[in-house]
Formats: sequence, structure tokens, C-alpha cells
Amino acid sequence: MFGLFKKKPLPPEPPTQFPPTPDWQPQISQPLDRIAERIRCYTNGTRDFAVFTHGTVAILPHGLNDINAKEHATQALHQVLHSHPDMNPLSMKDGNILIQYKHDIASLVLSDIADQNWAEIDKQYLRALATSEVLITPLGHNTFDDFGKKALFGRCFMFMDAQAPKIVHIERHDG
Repeated sequence: MFGLFKKKPLPPEPPTQFPPTPDWQPQISQPLDRIAERIRCYTNGTRDFAVFTHGTVAILPHGLNDINAKEHATQALHQVLHSHPDMNPLSMKDGNILIQYKHDIASLVLSDIADQNWAEIDKQYLRALATSEVLITPLGHNTFDDFGKKALFGRCFMFMDAQAPKIVHIERHDG
């Protein structure tokens, strides 16, 4: 009967990015030598680790040569990006925030850099959520205190490194 009962086509869904990533890619940079120094301190100089362009670090198994170390670090970061990137932010004694992920991947927020750029972090932190992401905190859904805002800021660097992984330095343990 003139198409009265014919199903209407659904409008096309907007394209989704997989894996979901944040909209915010901070233009703030942190000194990689200081990140390496802090990670070396936090591991008591007993672990090798790779440092990516934006400061993400991958803790490495002992005994890997440079080629295998880069392969291991890049694969570990890939696995974090392509699974749910759960983060575990820790407040360190020196005031920095260490953000741990699965597969021995971590990001570090240097406290003085966060303090110097607080206005930008406070303004942009919700853009640090991945597409359609909801994080539940003690304050509520996608409601963050200053610590949480800084952790989201630091997590952006992991996403940036995971989308274009490039290792800039491999740090070898003492001894």
C-alpha cells in the first residue's frame, strides 16, 4: 500500500574511531631526561626501560638487546591501546604522578610541569577522555579532583605515543 509499512532506512552512524582516543593532544612537553631520571629512581636503577617521544615508558624484561627491546616496548604499548587502557595513577613521594597501565607501560606527570600548566590542564581535562568514555570516580561519573585531572593529562601522552610509537631512548639498569 504505497510503502506505508515499508521500513525506513536508518541514518548512517557517524564513523567511530577504533580504538577510542582522546580529543586532547596537549602541546605541553615534559623533559624526557627528567622522566628517565625519575623512572630510574622509582625502579631503584634495577630495570631497563624504553622512553617514547611523549614520555611514555615501557619497563623491559632483563637481557633484551636494543632491537628486541624496541619490539617488546612497541608491542606492549600497542596492547595497552588495543585493550581497555585502564590506568592506575599513583602519587609519588616527590609530588609527581606515576600512571601505570597493563603490560608494564607507564606515564609520568612531573609536578612542576603540571603546576606551570595548570590553567590549561584544568580547562582541557575532559577532552582527555576517550570517545564515549565514562570513568567512575568517588566524586561521580567523569567528575575529577585535581589529582584526577593531572592523571588524565598524563594519560594523553600514552595515547599520543601509542598512536605514533617512536622510541627515543633505551635506558639500561645499573650494574
